[in-house]
Amino acid sequence: MCAGCFIHLLADSRLKEEQATCPNCRCEISKSLCCRNLAVEKAVSELPTDCTFCLKQFPRSSLERHQREECQDRYIHTHRVTQCKYKRIGCPWQGPFHELPAHEDECCHPTKTGTELMGILGEMDQSLRRDMTLYNSIFGLLCYEKIGFTEVQFRPYRTDDFITRLFYETPRFTVLNQTWVLKARVNDSERNPNLSCKRTLSFQLILKSKVNSALECSFLLLKGPYDDVRIKPVIHHHAFSNDTNETEYVPLPISDSVECNKLLAAKNINLRLFIFQIQK
Repeated sequence: MCAGCFIHLLADSRLKEEQATCPNCRCEISKSLCCRNLAVEKAVSELPTDCTFCLKQFPRSSLERHQREECQDRYIHTHRVTQCKYKRIGCPWQGPFHELPAHEDECCHPTKTGTELMGILGEMDQSLRRDMTLYNSIFGLLCYEKIGFTEVQFRPYRTDDFITRLFYETPRFTVLNQTWVLKARVNDSERNPNLSCKRTLSFQLILKSKVNSALECSFLLLKGPYDDVRIKPVIHHHAFSNDTNETEYVPLPISDSVECNKLLAAKNINLRLFIFQIQK
């Protein structure tokens, strides 16, 4: 099977609390038990496939070399903008250079009314303002006097309830001279997340230390240095005290369910946590 289906099977098995099995022969499978099928890989590598740029056919085994070193259309593609000329009025198309003329001939954006274009441009401006606000906020936080960060590792556990549910928790860690724990859950503790195609993770930050006064903090999670999961930074705020030592569960901002399955299939989830203490 391909890597995507393999990861999906491993994620399903973790959600259902059972051993992953092959859908054909039902033998047990895992990352440690399975290996690459080199015979099939070699056979597939000889199958013809189209170059993304010049559309000529090559064996899969030589396609990467052709695209990297030989393809003249790729040289044109990588040295010229391959986005629609109507991008400035909202056209999202992008692709190989040889497809650009045909797309621009059929692009519907030039025929939109002024009212439609104003709506599209307004959404683009809002998206840009949100991004600028986020990055300016991060730059502002980096100017704080007290900043701490650490690598955190979520490990999978099961609840002891009558209906067991999968959750994740980190070991205790110390940041800014305080002890903390992170918890995460799948689909906000949905009863049967294995029945859903859409999978999400949400997390909460818990202060384990006792404090003499309120500890107001901003925090955000990013991908770890050795992970390839795509996470868009989101800043969260909370005033920690002995009575309010847990944040609400907030979404882990991964891009889609495919990325979520990558995390669920992994033995551990490795991320990087930043905490910024707000000075009174």
